[in-house]
Amino acid sequence: MSKLPSQLPPEIVRISWLLGHWEGVGQGQYPNSKNFSFIQQIEFKNNGDSHLEYESKSWELDPDGFAGQSLHLEKGFWRPGEGSTVEAVISHVTGISEIWTGINEVLTIEDAKITSARARLATQWVGRVPSAKPVDAGDRLYGLMNGELMWTYDMAAVGQEMQNHLWARLKPLSESEILETKKTGKPVNKHEVPNVPGAKK
Repeated sequence: MSKLPSQLPPEIVRISWLLGHWEGVGQGQYPNSKNFSFIQQIEFKNNGDSHLEYESKSWELDPDGFAGQSLHLEKGFWRPGEGSTVEAVISHVTGISEIWTGINEVLTIEDAKITSARARLATQWVGRVPSAKPVDAGDRLYGLMNGELMWTYDMAAVGQEMQNHLWARLKPLSESEILETKKTGKPVNKHEVPNVPGAKK
């Protein structure tokens, strides 16, 4: 986070722990598809308004630990609701848009900075274009711990009941890493390739 809490709109402070440009490795699974690993970048930013702008990009993780082909892109806005609630609107490149609501919990604060927190959101509405995959509902949990952003995504889709689909563990990027990835259009860091049972070969 480049701004101090005192420099942010007051209503944004309690979700300011999300701010930053994050990168790491995740894994995916779902019935009737092979397990896979991916590199993900998530960016939360604030331009002085009472919301956060959100963008998530993911790429295949190649055998050498670098980013391969693009997998997914989603964008949206997060905003604080009443009390400890949080709201989000997220649209996917696959033709799906969702409205999410949930709870934001600040767990620890050190030196006027949030050092651990979590937010859990569930879909209140899912819309999709005719060609999109039939996604019915989702549940997301984001957490900040030891300077890392971790998240999981449970999904009910294609006739399956709600179950885990994705999870990832991300670290903040340095300014030079952010500049480099913006030049190349994809992550430039090498990552450890996890051993994923049933993964694509």
